[in-house]
Amino acid sequence: MTDTTEPTPRIALIHALEESVLPARAAFAAHWPQANAFDLLDTSLAIDLAARGSLDQAMTERFLTLGRYAAATEGTAGPAQAILFTCSAFGPAIDAVKRALPIPVLRPNESAFAEALAFGGRIGLIVTFAPSLPSLTQELNEMASRPVDVTGIVVEGALAALKAGDGAIHDRLVAEAAARLTGIDTLILGQFSLARAKPAIEAATGLRVVTTPEAAIRGLKRALQTGKPA
Repeated sequence: MTDTTEPTPRIALIHALEESVLPARAAFAAHWPQANAFDLLDTSLAIDLAARGSLDQAMTERFLTLGRYAAATEGTAGPAQAILFTCSAFGPAIDAVKRALPIPVLRPNESAFAEALAFGGRIGLIVTFAPSLPSLTQELNEMASRPVDVTGIVVEGALAALKAGDGAIHDRLVAEAAARLTGIDTLILGQFSLARAKPAIEAATGLRVVTTPEAAIRGLKRALQTGKPA
C-alpha cells in the first residue's frame, strides 16, 4: 500500500517584527498545515537597524547566529530543513546566511518578487517600515532580467496603528494608499504584517495583489523539492 501522507518538514521562521508572526502562522495554517513551522523572534533587530540607518557586519553576524541556531535545531519532524526570514529590510544579511548554510534559506520577498515579475507589467510595492523600501526596490530590480517599472510607497502611521492593536486603521491606511497608486498591474505587499490588508486593498483597487507569506510558502515547497528556490 502506497503512503500518500504529505511530508511534514521542519521549517524555521525568523522574525524581526512581532507583527510578522501571526501572518506567517496564518499563512501556514491555510496553505501548508502539514509543515512543522516554528518561530524565532528578535525584535531588537528592527529597532537597531532603524537607529543605525544601515546594515553593518555586527548585524550580519547576528543573522548568521540566528540562522545557524535554527539549522541546528531538531524536533519531532527531524532537523530543520529550511529557513524563512520574514524581515524584509535585511536582504544582504540574509544572503550571508544563504551562503553559510547547506539548507534552503529564503528572503521574505524573493518568492513574491519572482511571481510579480512573471506576471509582467508595472509593479507597485507597499511597505509600512520605511527602511525596507530601498533594499526591497534594489532586490526587485536585481532579480529582474529586464528593465522593470516599480513604484514604491511607504504608508506612514500604518505600522504604528498595528503595533497599538488597531488593525482596522492599519488596513484602512494601506488600502487608501494603494488606491492612490496609478498605472499599476501587480501590487506587492512587501512585509508579512501587510498580508492582513489584502482584502481591503483588493476591494479598494481591484488590483492583482501578491502577499509575501503566501508566495513564500509556495517558494519553500519548490525549494524543498528542487534544493533551491524557484
